[in-house]
Amino acid sequence: MTDETETRTGWPGIVLIWALAVAGCAIVAGLAFGGLEVWFDDDSWLGVYGALGVVLAVAVLGTLVVQLATRRPAGFVRRVAASIAGAVVVVGIAAAIVAPVAAG
Repeated sequence: MTDETETRTGWPGIVLIWALAVAGCAIVAGLAFGGLEVWFDDDSWLGVYGALGVVLAVAVLGTLVVQLATRRPAGFVRRVAASIAGAVVVVGIAAAIVAPVAAG
């Protein structure tokens, strides 16, 4: 008999990571447009991208925690890849949005 959890696609965990990435990017973009110029002791114009890198790193670690917590080995790589790919897209869009502020 197949366990009910083995047939689930894992979308709740994937969407959770995407939402985490969106929230982190929204905070970074809000601070960037608010005039914050020093990011993690980096006062260069590239500091905002370091902050977005931290958001992506948190999303990757969160992905591993969430997907390992499901305790379902079937489809693990697919779920992790979907979570991280979505987070990369979100951070990439945020990087393009903050580019005028970062360069200026």
